[in-house]
Amino acid sequence: MNFISIAKQRFSVRSYTTQAVENEKLNKILEAAHVAPTAANLQPVHMIVVQSKEGLEKIGQATNLYGAPLAIIVCVDHEKEWIRPFDKKKIGDIDTAILTDHMMLQATELGLGSVWICYFKPDVIRKEFRLSKNLEPINILAIGYSNEKTAVSERHIYTRIPISQLVSYENL
Repeated sequence: MNFISIAKQRFSVRSYTTQAVENEKLNKILEAAHVAPTAANLQPVHMIVVQSKEGLEKIGQATNLYGAPLAIIVCVDHEKEWIRPFDKKKIGDIDTAILTDHMMLQATELGLGSVWICYFKPDVIRKEFRLSKNLEPINILAIGYSNEKTAVSERHIYTRIPISQLVSYENL
């Protein structure tokens, strides 16, 4: 499958079967995260893979996982993130976003569904997973076998703004 096909196939899954994600597939998802680029190659990201009933229940105190059998908590390590020198912008959130996107698209290629969750209580995640001060949970990626009807690949034609509104070109 080519990239644009995978990107068009991906959709946010909010209902999962109980089937566990195979270790081989999980490893490929984690490999996709591993090769994701980060600013200055500092790799300021730490992930927590959660599959146990107890761990998923801990996350359930902070957000809805929609029954996913696998969740990956993606954190930025503030001690390692690159800071742009001109305006002191911290780039760690961008690094975590790139990494999460790589995992989400790899999951799609493997026939898995996912949903990128930012609506969660970070203080609960921090406490339940005993995160150190330098780690901030940025998002949670829920992954599993979809219990939903597959989204239409061409839905972007009517669910996205036209490219002409998305892009402008410099005037030469």
